[in-house]
Amino acid sequence: MQSAFFFDRDLSWLSFNGRVLEEAGNSHVPILERIKFLSIYSSNLDEFYRVRMPAVMALEKIHQKGADQQAAEAKTAILKEITTIINRQQERFGAIFTTEILPLLKEKGIHLVYNEPMPDSIKEEVSAYFYTHVMAFLQPVYLSISGIKFFPENNKLYLLTVIEGERGFNELVIINIPSDNLPRFYAVKADNKQYVVFLDDIIKDNLSAIFKHAVIKGCFSFKITRDAELDVEDDYEGDLARKIEDQLTKRDFGLATRLLHEPGIEDGHLQLLVMALKLQHASIIRGGCYHNLKDLGSFPVNEAGMSYDKWPAIRVKAGDGSLSLFEAIEKKDLLLHPPYQSYDLVLRFFNEAAVDPDVSEIYVTLYRIASDSRIGHALVSAARNGKKVSVLVELKARFDEANNIRWAKKMKAAGVKIIYSALSLKVHAKIALVKRKKEKRISCVGLLATGNMNESTARFYTDHILFTGHPEMLREMELLFIFLGHRKKAGNPGLINFNHILVAQFNLQERFLQMIDREITNARAGKEAAITIKMNNLEEKVLISKLYEASQAGVQIRLIVRSICCLKPGVPGLSEHITVKRIVDRYLEHGRIFVFHNNAATELYMGSADWMNRNIYRRIEVCFPVYDETIKDQMLQLLQLQLDDNGQAVAIDQHLNNVPLPKNGTLVYSQKAIYELLAKQQG
Repeated sequence: MQSAFFFDRDLSWLSFNGRVLEEAGNSHVPILERIKFLSIYSSNLDEFYRVRMPAVMALEKIHQKGADQQAAEAKTAILKEITTIINRQQERFGAIFTTEILPLLKEKGIHLVYNEPMPDSIKEEVSAYFYTHVMAFLQPVYLSISGIKFFPENNKLYLLTVIEGERGFNELVIINIPSDNLPRFYAVKADNKQYVVFLDDIIKDNLSAIFKHAVIKGCFSFKITRDAELDVEDDYEGDLARKIEDQLTKRDFGLATRLLHEPGIEDGHLQLLVMALKLQHASIIRGGCYHNLKDLGSFPVNEAGMSYDKWPAIRVKAGDGSLSLFEAIEKKDLLLHPPYQSYDLVLRFFNEAAVDPDVSEIYVTLYRIASDSRIGHALVSAARNGKKVSVLVELKARFDEANNIRWAKKMKAAGVKIIYSALSLKVHAKIALVKRKKEKRISCVGLLATGNMNESTARFYTDHILFTGHPEMLREMELLFIFLGHRKKAGNPGLINFNHILVAQFNLQERFLQMIDREITNARAGKEAAITIKMNNLEEKVLISKLYEASQAGVQIRLIVRSICCLKPGVPGLSEHITVKRIVDRYLEHGRIFVFHNNAATELYMGSADWMNRNIYRRIEVCFPVYDETIKDQMLQLLQLQLDDNGQAVAIDQHLNNVPLPKNGTLVYSQKAIYELLAKQQG
């Protein structure tokens, strides 16, 4: 299908990050939460420059060198539009921060020193902090000294200082801002106020202690963003963990994609910096006075009434309390909804498996494991307690590689069988299987989730976790674990016959297409036909095209897509029966839910798979059916609250705009409504 029928994935992602930025500008959000949204926006943009910009720039160069002039012009236009959008968003960021956030902080008696002289009342204390804590980490680099080898690392902060030395000419000196070693902000109380000072300004205000015999002509902050891609061959056969560890040491020294600098640097000095640091191929971007504002996430203030009201996680019981968790699961499926509900049941699942004498085998996939994972500790204990424990650790989970490798080594040393996926195939499935042997009978219980088995992210990612004793589904999970243990590519989709779970590389795309086709058939027969899907990202064109076909047949399609959405909704003759909503609120929407009306015999699936090219074609994903009618009804209730959301949700229109929804009638804030509903149901 023509590219005109699809949004560009990078422009769509920028639209999502723009929605995050607007939440920072939402006057109804508590001020410290608004600051966190600024931090999230900044962190997201840094990742965009590390991950997506290298790909966009490479594609543009490929098309420029090729014969397809039209494709080359299209890629150049996309790159220009990306730059325009980011510049516009950065201006909005600055306006929110300076004209809204800073005045609101001052009203609360909090003075963030921002691009202004250091107040006299705190100068002495700030200077003392500089001499006793900061100075030890400073490493000035004079660019004029020949033979100096200096390589600015990825997203580290630096100051370009212009000094006039004793010989009367200007020199350029780079000074590191040691925000890896020290907090980015320093809090001081004086004049009945709470002052907060950037580490950057502490250094700037004490430059005379570094350059005692020089005149300081200017000082400007900058940072460099580098390509984050790891270079590991698809057919690499050696020690994969060691190979990725070697690559991680090089990641911060990758190709520079962006030089972001404070305004005011003379053109000649900027060019000297670019030449000295070999940044000729990077985007040179004039930013604000401060960079890495993702550090706002650690803003050192926590006053009452400046954050969201607390929603204590709802504790969920397993059965009547007289049974073990596994016995309760064997009797009836359970469904958990973190962070609204406590993650304790997941921890209990692995803890019981580690010590239950009836448990003989444990299988689990780990994509992003918490740094101090209770699940990891339970698996170590299980192995030491004589259980057969097999763990697939995904070493290629971007930005979590080092932590995953650390845990893989720890578990392996304890006797856990560690499996790494085939290099060209990530395992993104979130599943666990426990086999129990009692009185010569083997039974299984399983855990299937939409999100990682990570108790840290479970505090702010909305996910759904199914505990089940369904024999056929668990047998299929066991077959998948056996397959993964051989570290082979999927190859033949008919290799394993999955009838219940949907597995990418085997039957996932095919089954989703079949279920959409069934709705098309029903619509053409005059029957009610509808599809409701919630996911993080929607990009894959085969599935999008099938949704277009369903819309043209009259199927009513409601989508909730948090981030990338390449489908254009509401286009006459193409997608007029498709609506798309986006929800950004206190929690990160992360669950994937797929509902097919099926002529009133509703089918509901959940799982790990977004409809992205990578998920469909280059990963092992698992989506699973919900068979228990009580659980299904509850999920449909929760989903309906999100479809009804007109407080935090926006509609994505056919021009990729985030359009606020009408506030007529009752205002529905779905996350709050879901929490209240689950609390009421729990009693």
